[in-house]
Amino acid sequence: MPVPTIDAPPGLEGVVVAETAIGDVRGDEGFYHYRGHPAPRLAESRAFEDVWHLLHVGDLPTRAEGDGFRRHVGSMRRLPADLVPLLRAAAVAGGDLPALVWLRSLVSLTAQHAGLTPWLGRDAEAVADEALHLVAAMPTLVGLGWRTRNGLAELDPDPGRGVAADLLAMLHGTEPHPIAVRALERYLVLTIDHGFNASTLAARVLTSTGADLGSGMVAAMGALSGPLHGGAPVHALRMLEAIGSPERAWPWIEGSLDRGERLMGFGHRVYRTEDPRSVVLRSVAEEFTDPIVALAIEVEGVALAALQRRHPQRPLRTNVEYYAGVVLHLCGIPSELFPAVFAVSRSVGWAAHMVEQASANRLIRPASRYVGTPRVGT
Repeated sequence: MPVPTIDAPPGLEGVVVAETAIGDVRGDEGFYHYRGHPAPRLAESRAFEDVWHLLHVGDLPTRAEGDGFRRHVGSMRRLPADLVPLLRAAAVAGGDLPALVWLRSLVSLTAQHAGLTPWLGRDAEAVADEALHLVAAMPTLVGLGWRTRNGLAELDPDPGRGVAADLLAMLHGTEPHPIAVRALERYLVLTIDHGFNASTLAARVLTSTGADLGSGMVAAMGALSGPLHGGAPVHALRMLEAIGSPERAWPWIEGSLDRGERLMGFGHRVYRTEDPRSVVLRSVAEEFTDPIVALAIEVEGVALAALQRRHPQRPLRTNVEYYAGVVLHLCGIPSELFPAVFAVSRSVGWAAHMVEQASANRLIRPASRYVGTPRVGT
């Protein structure tokens, strides 16, 4: 008996495709959470590793559990010595390609070197441990790739540091400022997971085939590389740099909208209220003494007013990308690495979703409607 088909809206908007215990986004309320814990509250009160523990294990750790987990995943950041030359070569081979292109090659090589195989039919605990190793390697791969591509010697990770501090140290070769560390950590916590976005769905689709977790991670990074998903913070920062000063905000914004251009950092597919991630990141940015913060606040006000005047029936609010670009810039992250740093954070969510998909799997195989040339012949 044929399976009945259901027409879904373009882009699967509003369609529930799976059940998850990892998190939820409530766009009409301006709220999202990880396993029941409001994500903005976690960003203000918990370390990145604590929230990683929450997604990987299922609950927030006690102090002793948190210390043990940090030591455990910290030790996983060191890469095998015989793998490093291959990673250096792959990073340089990326040429002028975007960071996520060479980074996904490094992830693929790391997974291959670790001997990752299709998860189907294997021990669930071993598969979850593979996911942990992949996520732990991400900041080291970003640091190694960036330094290699800039003619610098790679720096070994320090398992005694948290992910945010170690990533900054591996990029710059100096001890990072505590304000930058805490700012980056809050950004990382805020962006760990966000419903069934394009990259998370890609990871789950790949996992549903029984493929190895490295393939799922690479698929997710491919989706994240799209300018409609992971590239917006770069464009939002470039917009601020192009405006340059508060007095130029109004004519620049009006001119851009008159030309039919999209203002990066405004509007969201899910939220109809202010993006809660933007609220936190604005407060993070305000902790820095830098002219770009005052400029960002001025431009935000002008942009929101202009959008409201032109689209009174369609609320367009500030989204996470707007202040994400500002915060990452203030932390000393090069703009071309913004998507790669996003991947460091989101890999925690991807890993949790891949493990969850594997735990109760059904091959994701939707139907389509043919609209091409009518049938010819028998």
